[in-house]
Amino acid sequence: MNSHTNTPIAFIVFNRPDVTATVFEAIRKARPTTLLLIADGPRAHKQGEVEKCEAVRRIVMNIDWECDVRTRFQESNLGCKRNVSSGISWVFEQVESAIILEDDCLPQPSFFRFYDELLERYKDDERIMQISGTNLQFGRMRGDASYYFSKYNSIWGWATWRRAWQKYDVDMKTFPDFMRLGQLQNILRDPQIQKKWQTDFQAMFEQKIDTWDYQWVYTMWSQRGMAVVPNTNLVTNLGFGADATHTTNADSLLNSMQSNEIDFPLRHPHFFCVDEQADSFVEFTMMQTRLKDRIVNKVRRLTGLR
Repeated sequence: MNSHTNTPIAFIVFNRPDVTATVFEAIRKARPTTLLLIADGPRAHKQGEVEKCEAVRRIVMNIDWECDVRTRFQESNLGCKRNVSSGISWVFEQVESAIILEDDCLPQPSFFRFYDELLERYKDDERIMQISGTNLQFGRMRGDASYYFSKYNSIWGWATWRRAWQKYDVDMKTFPDFMRLGQLQNILRDPQIQKKWQTDFQAMFEQKIDTWDYQWVYTMWSQRGMAVVPNTNLVTNLGFGADATHTTNADSLLNSMQSNEIDFPLRHPHFFCVDEQADSFVEFTMMQTRLKDRIVNKVRRLTGLR
């Protein structure tokens, strides 16, 4: 299958040469005409990280096809939250739409054609704020189309447009009003799920966690945006393990997901609405995964197995 893409690709890397090399090979095969490289700097207190970051940068600069390459390499460490959020903003200062891949998100070859077609199809549709590559249904089909619409926007291989990202605010300044006006209850039906997201959003608002992606979920929900989700999982996450930033539990249910190619021509949904059944399944799966990961981590702390 021809996996070449005309869509700019933003590749976010840091300090893991092994997974970076694997994902970069998939990008090399896609031969994007524009490649935007985002790399955080090494942490001063982490022994050997300077060498790892340098190795990663050598990998991604080994480009053997005709390509407009733009780099945003930090000399010192900004951290996940500031580096990724400002890096994506830098991307959309330059291009109207982009595929965004992190160093551990390995796409299937058909991933790129899927994005090319849907970024064009929905480029002017304000209802759609993201095209996702990850499907968390574990083989369950939702509808009879190639994809469905969701309020959940997985960032393991995704794409968006400048028009959507310009609504992003990493500091979530409108969050108090969002809660005061009962907007979260309007979006989520289950009180347990509401509590989970309120807790997470509050932690982001109070800047207690160094990440950027919950703020992107908040942006989509505050704008009533939807994500396209393929009915086939198109991305394998290679990053589960102790050296990951967030996906540290290699035994996680999410680490067992298989990825496959998607068929063309794409079949488009007849109805333009969120698939609530699919989203309820994601909520249940995420809650179960979160609980299991907490138990595993607690056992590891108690036994000294980290």
